[in-house]
Amino acid sequence: MRTGIEAAEYGAELQRIVRYLGVSNGNMQEGSLRCDVNVSVRPVGQSEFGTKVEIKNMNSFSAINRAIDYEISRQILLHKEGQADQIVQETRLWDESSQKTFTMRKKEGLADYRYFPEPDLPEVVITSDYINEISKSMPELPEAKRRRYENMGLSMQDVLFLANDDNIGHFFDSTLEHGADAKLAANWIMGDIAAYLKDEKVSIDEIKLTPLELSELIASIKNGTISGKIGKEILAELIAKGGTVKAVIEEKDLVQIADPAAIEAMVDKVIADNPKQLEQYRAGKTKLQGFFAGQVMKASKGKANPVLLNKILGEKLNAK
Repeated sequence: MRTGIEAAEYGAELQRIVRYLGVSNGNMQEGSLRCDVNVSVRPVGQSEFGTKVEIKNMNSFSAINRAIDYEISRQILLHKEGQADQIVQETRLWDESSQKTFTMRKKEGLADYRYFPEPDLPEVVITSDYINEISKSMPELPEAKRRRYENMGLSMQDVLFLANDDNIGHFFDSTLEHGADAKLAANWIMGDIAAYLKDEKVSIDEIKLTPLELSELIASIKNGTISGKIGKEILAELIAKGGTVKAVIEEKDLVQIADPAAIEAMVDKVIADNPKQLEQYRAGKTKLQGFFAGQVMKASKGKANPVLLNKILGEKLNAK
């Protein structure tokens, strides 16, 4: 590896694998996953590696990245200043506050690292059959999941978010199994649902919303039963309290108004109530269409079909 970011990403992928397999929560700040790094530099053209320096005390992948890059630049500077002999085999600590590494202890040679077999521990012999058996029982790992999501046509941002956490990936996959469109499901999970998880500091398997109901919500918006705005309100309730999309729609009378005559009546009233804004609109301030649309939405309690509303409103505002 040649850079801090490369090593940090490698560590992050190991963390994902550990979590996918249920081996550990992999939290570095809790000590569930630890990482020390070894850094050496060599002048261009030199075949032998330089003197290795070990760095400890890093409790995040970001710290690993910065510690490695700092140590690389420190050693290169010593080479450039003709002080390569100052690079010695030692253990250094990463100091977060100063963003530097400092000597912890020096090692005289390999003997100080205790490189010899432990006599009290017998060898562990693992057969090919055992390895094959484990391989067959393995779940889908992060890399395979990312490739599968990429093949669905999702953006790299979507792919990385959904595959980063196995629970989120499972929730997404289950939503698709119930018939939801991949991109729409990804948008809801990465938007309102992710915001809730972050604000409430909970995981996706702790919320009351089920993949089935998320797929029902997406379908209800797609078929025009409810608007996207109403959909957000229903989602918030389902996440916090559970229940079904159908029950919430019926209980709160949230079915979208798609009757052209009813929407036209509301548009006529809003236009009649705002003659000054109508005059400004017709004088060239066309952005005021948003004002009129907002007033109609307010009057309909967010239930007016937005496509139909904008069509009727546009016709009325531009009528001679």
